[in-house]
Amino acid sequence: VVAAAVVVACVTVVIVVVVASVVVVAAVAAVVVAAAVVVVAAIVVAVAVVVVVAAVVVVAAVVVVAVVVVAAAVVEAAVVVVTSVVVVEAVVVEAAVVVVAVVAVAAVVVVA
Repeated sequence: VVAAAVVVACVTVVIVVVVASVVVVAAVAAVVVAAAVVVVAAIVVAVAVVVVVAAVVVVAAVVVVAVVVVAAAVVEAAVVVVTSVVVVEAVVVEAAVVVVAVVAVAAVVVVA
């Protein structure tokens, strides 16, 4: 009877130890899964940040290109305006020279 009681007690202890081990393993597994979820979430956030940064860089590049294109157009327009002004000035100077020459010839004819 005593031997049977000892065997039952030993088996009970073994069962309790096994159940406790299973509970501990399950708890450790839960912690590992939670850590994995945190790592995956961190990776998702990092990828999202990279995507946002890339989008900002692309938008900045588009803005810079647009500014350069507009600046080039403004410079080209300014060159056209300056060139036109120079051409008009040259025509005015040429006309003034012709008028002065005609007046000079007329004066010579009148004096003569």
